[in-house]
Amino acid sequence: MAVLYLLLSVILIILLTTKLKVHPFLALFVVALLYGFLSGMPLTTIVESINTGFGDTLGKIGLIIIFGVIIGAFLENSGGAYKIAESILKIVGRKRVPTAMGIIGYFISIPVFADSGFILLSPLNKSLAKKAGITLAGSTVALAIGLMATHTMVPPTPGPIAAAGILEADLGLVMMIGLPVSALALTAGIIFARKYASRTYINPDPKIGEEEIKERMKSAPGTIKSSLPVVVPIILIVIRSLIHSQVENPADSVGFIQFLGTPVVALLIGVLLSLTLPKKLEKSMLSTTGWVGKSLTDAATILLITGAGGIFGKVLQNSGIADLLGETLAGVQMGIWLPFLLAAAIKTAQGSSTVALITTASIMMPMMVSLGFDTELEKAITVLAIGAGSAVFSHANDSYFWVVTQMSGMDVKTGYRLHSMGSAILGIVAAIVLFFIHLIFV
Repeated sequence: MAVLYLLLSVILIILLTTKLKVHPFLALFVVALLYGFLSGMPLTTIVESINTGFGDTLGKIGLIIIFGVIIGAFLENSGGAYKIAESILKIVGRKRVPTAMGIIGYFISIPVFADSGFILLSPLNKSLAKKAGITLAGSTVALAIGLMATHTMVPPTPGPIAAAGILEADLGLVMMIGLPVSALALTAGIIFARKYASRTYINPDPKIGEEEIKERMKSAPGTIKSSLPVVVPIILIVIRSLIHSQVENPADSVGFIQFLGTPVVALLIGVLLSLTLPKKLEKSMLSTTGWVGKSLTDAATILLITGAGGIFGKVLQNSGIADLLGETLAGVQMGIWLPFLLAAAIKTAQGSSTVALITTASIMMPMMVSLGFDTELEKAITVLAIGAGSAVFSHANDSYFWVVTQMSGMDVKTGYRLHSMGSAILGIVAAIVLFFIHLIFV
């Protein structure tokens, strides 16, 4: 019944938001409450799930969203985003924007959370699509898949690191196999984005026309200066991540660098750098009716919907549906497909890739020897199979789904058809590649 309630919940969210035009925040909130009641959760647990789901989700990415939107506003209004777009288009070609965004996302998400990476790169994605004269759909899906590929399968992202630690897998081996496997899966995702997603038209920026872009370009800062608000935060986060993986007690020796590389602090530095982009910084730009005020108004909607997605995910998690699916699948002998399907079921049920990675690894850990996964290679493959499964299926209970759809202007139905399908292709292709690696080398 719990699985049936989950399916009904997803259908209800789609109906409320597409047919009845209910705001996604209200739709998610009401469906989360309804699922809690139907699944027999104690009322106190439902209330706790609402508070922690909303608070934890926004506590992790709330300020990152706000700072990212402000950076985007200054990049856009100063003309800097279009200057960067013009330079990149000269390198990749006007019609290869989806490929470029997929590759950029792939490398960015190795140290940066997928949500943060998408927010950082969204203004660039929009300006590239606008400059190239193509739909935003293809490049958005490619970017989202590229970010998710390394987020789920390549350390030092926390999920794969945690799974490797639980299963006592060699981290170097996980990285060595994870990079080519995730790259092949991304290739399939980019093909999907170019051949299918690009058939759906989404205006890259309905608020601005070509003439206004040309006007902004006249006073736009240079490409390097325009890149700093995005590149500097990424570099700081990467350095922090590298220190974490190489230094035994990083907090004792390089505390200040650790501080600067914290995503919130790194994005704040990006905001300060973005203030240098206009030819002259005016007070009106920082007012409630200026660039900052308008960007914060846009951010409010994204924050509410992302927080509601966190509520839905937490209610599902606390209802025990992930444990139920785990126990059901754990009794089936399917070789390397077992950790993949287990992670996919848990991811689909509760929304978080990181939770799916850690939960599945914890379930698999006592069964590794009995299943014959006892060599270093098999442990590494198991970690990556779990990572591939944790990419399937990003939908309404995943905060990343709402970040992608809301920042790109997709409605829920389109989000399921493009983003959710893209995440499924990414995970399934990665699992097939791992299956053949296991078949040949083990």
